[in-house]
Amino acid sequence: MNNALKFYIDGQWVDTQSGNTLEVIDPSTEQAFISIAVGNATDVDSAVNAAARAFPAFSVTPVSERLALLKEILRVYNLRYEDLAKAVSQEMGAPLHFARDSQVWSGRAHLESTISALETFPFSEVHGITQVMREAIGVCALITPWNWPLNQIVCKVAPAIAAGCTVVLKPSEIAPLTGIIFAEIMHEAGVPAGVFNLLNGTGADVGQHMASHPKVDMVSFTGSTRAGILVAKAAADTVKRVAQELGGKSANILLEDADFDVAVAKGVQRCFANSGQSCNAPTRMLVPRAQLARVLEVAKATAEQLVTGSPLDAGTSLGPVISEAQFAKIQSLIAIGIEEGATLVSGGLGRPEGLDKGYYVRPTVFGDVTAQMTIAREEIFGPVLSIIAYDSEAQAIEMANDTVYGLAAYIQSGNIERARAVAKQMRAGSVYLNYPSWDTFAPFGGYKQSGNGREYAGWGIHDFLEIKGVVGWSE
Repeated sequence: MNNALKFYIDGQWVDTQSGNTLEVIDPSTEQAFISIAVGNATDVDSAVNAAARAFPAFSVTPVSERLALLKEILRVYNLRYEDLAKAVSQEMGAPLHFARDSQVWSGRAHLESTISALETFPFSEVHGITQVMREAIGVCALITPWNWPLNQIVCKVAPAIAAGCTVVLKPSEIAPLTGIIFAEIMHEAGVPAGVFNLLNGTGADVGQHMASHPKVDMVSFTGSTRAGILVAKAAADTVKRVAQELGGKSANILLEDADFDVAVAKGVQRCFANSGQSCNAPTRMLVPRAQLARVLEVAKATAEQLVTGSPLDAGTSLGPVISEAQFAKIQSLIAIGIEEGATLVSGGLGRPEGLDKGYYVRPTVFGDVTAQMTIAREEIFGPVLSIIAYDSEAQAIEMANDTVYGLAAYIQSGNIERARAVAKQMRAGSVYLNYPSWDTFAPFGGYKQSGNGREYAGWGIHDFLEIKGVVGWSE
């Protein structure tokens, strides 16, 4: 990769001002495989200043030009599809088939959805005597995570450009290759100089400076709730807009009329997808107490059918988790679950049999979990499922909402009207009924400590706009 030791600023690849580098670790081998440049406050200044210079002209480009630009980005994205898949697989350990079919696919799908939304987006409308205008908010600092790198990059960059904003992107420094390739895509697509800028670095050395920079008008951040709080505090002094998609501890309520064989198996698979490293994973399965024994039997069988192994093996279901620190955190929480008295149904501590290298976690299912146990309350961000029994539908709803998070909830029922009724009572930004397919036009974001703002398609475009009312426009 030719540009790993450079940043993309003002339409060209440039050397970092800091001169610092960071090794990127392949989580399947625990070995460094490439070094990247990491920046500092001076690099942030360069990128933000470039975006600020580009904003006045880009913000007033016709929608037709921005549509054409997004379509060209999509065309080049598709040309680099396999490069992106290989990068995702190596930098975060995703099985190669999952990298292609889910990780890289999500970026393409969000580009397509944003293009579709922009084609009919209402940038102005008349309300009585007032003309309401929706205008680009300005320079946007975009800070994205490692777990769904292309999903989150595109969910921020595409709507920002659709709105007429200019951006500075900082991908996760532990999974940065997809961001670098994405910058190459933007360059080849002919994005005007300064409209899109990329630099790498840590949250402390780069992210915080982006959030506090006086020329940044908005910060869009995806990551942990802990880091999101720090970003919001850094942004507060300049009263800029902060959109956040943060942690989750999503409940999956299986109502008594669900098909338990299907609902449990799919629930386990959804929880463990991406090695459990999804903020909206259904990590708390709430089941009727009378069905608990059957649920544990199906969950155990499903978990033990999953193959944990090399991302390059065609039969692999789960790759490693992202890092040594994440591996240690997951192991600690599994140990706490055992200590607090949950029943270990499947999996447990240590690596799966036959794997002595790499950050591989055994797909773990706990039964007899109570609502106050640590594993039922903390976001684990690994392949760990907690199964909790309930005695009534009202109790299930109460337990589902009894969390500081509110990103997602899942409802399984043989009666769609009943599922809809329960969905209305969920304190969560997204509710999924009977495991639907991924809808990239649906609003995505959270309640409570899962963040604020919404992403995907037109919802994402709205977040990057200011609203101006011109009163007296019409007589």
